[in-house]
Amino acid sequence: LYYGDEIGMGDNIYLGDRNGVRTPMQWSSDKNAGFSRANPQLLYLPITVDPEYHYETVNVETQQGNPQSLLWWMKRLIALRKRHPAFGRGDMVFLNPVNAKVVAFVRTHGDERILVVANLSRFAQAAELDLSAYRGMTPVEMFGMNPLPPIGKAAYMLTLSPHGFYWLLLREPAGSAPPGGKEERLPVLDARGPWARLPEGRGREALERLLLRYLPAQRWFGGKARIVRDMKIEDAVPVPTDSGPVFLSFVHTDYNEGVAETYMLPLGFATGPRAERLLRDDPWAAIATLHTRENGGVQEGLLFDALADPAFGQALLAMVLRRRQHKGRRGILTAGSTWAMRRLDRHALVRAAPRPLSLEQSNTNLNFADTLILKVFRRVDEGVNPELEIGRMLTEQRRFEHVAPLAGYLEYELGHGRTISVAALHGFVPNHGNAWQFTLDELARYYEHVQTNPEHMLRPPGAEEPLAELAAHEATEQAQTYVGTYLESARLLGQRTAELHTALADAHGDETFGPEEFSTLYQRSLYQSQRTHTGQVLSLLRGKLRDLPAHLRPAASALLAREGEVLARFRRIVGKKLKTVRIRCHGDYHLGQVLFTGRDFVILDFEGEPARPVGERRIKRSPLRDVAGMLRSFDYAAHAALKLRTGDTDEGREQYAALAPWAHYWAQWSGSRFLRAYLETMAGKALLPDDPDDMELMLDMYRLDKALYELAYELNNRPDWADIPLHGLTRMLDGRSARSSARR
Repeated sequence: LYYGDEIGMGDNIYLGDRNGVRTPMQWSSDKNAGFSRANPQLLYLPITVDPEYHYETVNVETQQGNPQSLLWWMKRLIALRKRHPAFGRGDMVFLNPVNAKVVAFVRTHGDERILVVANLSRFAQAAELDLSAYRGMTPVEMFGMNPLPPIGKAAYMLTLSPHGFYWLLLREPAGSAPPGGKEERLPVLDARGPWARLPEGRGREALERLLLRYLPAQRWFGGKARIVRDMKIEDAVPVPTDSGPVFLSFVHTDYNEGVAETYMLPLGFATGPRAERLLRDDPWAAIATLHTRENGGVQEGLLFDALADPAFGQALLAMVLRRRQHKGRRGILTAGSTWAMRRLDRHALVRAAPRPLSLEQSNTNLNFADTLILKVFRRVDEGVNPELEIGRMLTEQRRFEHVAPLAGYLEYELGHGRTISVAALHGFVPNHGNAWQFTLDELARYYEHVQTNPEHMLRPPGAEEPLAELAAHEATEQAQTYVGTYLESARLLGQRTAELHTALADAHGDETFGPEEFSTLYQRSLYQSQRTHTGQVLSLLRGKLRDLPAHLRPAASALLAREGEVLARFRRIVGKKLKTVRIRCHGDYHLGQVLFTGRDFVILDFEGEPARPVGERRIKRSPLRDVAGMLRSFDYAAHAALKLRTGDTDEGREQYAALAPWAHYWAQWSGSRFLRAYLETMAGKALLPDDPDDMELMLDMYRLDKALYELAYELNNRPDWADIPLHGLTRMLDGRSARSSARR
């Protein structure tokens, strides 16, 4: 039985001795506050019925459902304290500020230093702290993980609210070298038990603290631009392999702002020569040196990302081939397959050693003997991933030939119809690389042709009109000479894109894929989302303006000054009712999502933009959104190839500026051939607006929104490349202004 005031219930001052705070625990609004089913008169102490703290208002059940309640605040406070050993085991040094109403001390444990400052007064107070011993460090507020100004020579000033306090983590300056100039070694983690019990045992909290440093450093971690507040392992599903158990871990990640995310990280353990081989061949997978306690002794090994272990890849494939299940603490990892799997030699595949593909992706792909590709999702979300949903539809219902067939999948089932997509297994498509690399190779030839011709110093003619107008004409002789055979490639890609959209819209009564008409309400919501997106991107640009290379700041400042013009462009969508439909689309369509087979194109990756929630990625949209994405990809490729060719020196930037009109020329003609073939193939399908003005409006809007997305990505990941979307946005705004002036 529990008594007490743990969740903020009122005191009964009329009860003698300590009984005022020892009334029955208020569990719910049920009889006797859920404490007992007995008659109220038989309770040892009475239930609190004070109007302010009545058990029907203040109880555990109510506070459990309110993340802002005192109960949840105490839970977060205790969890934060447990994650930092310095609170319980660290040395304590008092700072003795002049203001006696403020107590301040530093607790130190190993490399961890925590400054605690508390106001003992019921009034706001200020205190100056002598932190000279920590000069150069940055205090980080531990609840929101927000950095405060760095510690300098002068006394550090803090102001505190009545009875307020700070917990501040003192961090070394970013980029400081390790002591002695030595290379940073792997951190050491004590499992405090056997390996098989690490994710759920006493070492789990230490593992979660370790992941706070490891996960944000990974290429596929999507929250690099946000401040991580906390990480918790929600479940770890054991998957047996020939090399020992691997724990498929779901790591819940909280940020100081915005929606939380979940990442999937398979944890493996290796010792001896196997650990040495992993460190040598796959250093990216190493997480920590792990000490386990097995059979009364301590064993040292390597904790690593198990996707580097062929045995784990084979175990996942075997799950799909045999439709196995593995149970975790909260859910079940299940597998399924489609008809495409029946065509394969299953016995040969089980023995095939997987080969990891490029690591520069938001997911991890494993190649099984050039027969199957297993895509493992790193950032996961509750709901069916569009990669599986669209893959099933195109593979089993439509049998669409120009996509990689979905052969199988892995899902994590939480019960009551709730699932998380873990991995998708596709048939391997023989190819010559993706269309992005194919396009860059073609552009290298194009720029070589341009630079060996004396005409390259002149502005190329004939590609300044809008894409929709350019698409209505045949390619000029000059375009055929310079752009060459890529015009035919762009035409074929436009045809395949239209065929894809036609297949997705042919749903045969399936509401998940059936076309829906645009409504004025949807147009309004589309405008509001684009308006919000514009504000977020331009706010990001404004905050990073000083960090941009000097030669990019004028263009960035000019774009910021045109924010009203950008919003006006988006506002046009609510000016009239658009007679068109929306369907399930690719969602993140660009040259990198297409394979070039040598003669044709195969479309991949239907999961949409990984940074967006699964529910948002499943929304039906205009197919012109995919078209706009590919048109932006042509423009991006043209300028990226030129940037790689000229370099990032003063001389290279001058050369880039001289050849930039030719990049625009190539992008316009390639895009126009793509758009022409797309519109011809879609004729009569009733999936596009009949009004040419509506078509131009929607293409313009989606291209502008895509360029803003590109700008945000580059600002967060590659600021030196922000010039491509910056100049692309400027060209779109200038082009529209020029056409509007001409019409007037």
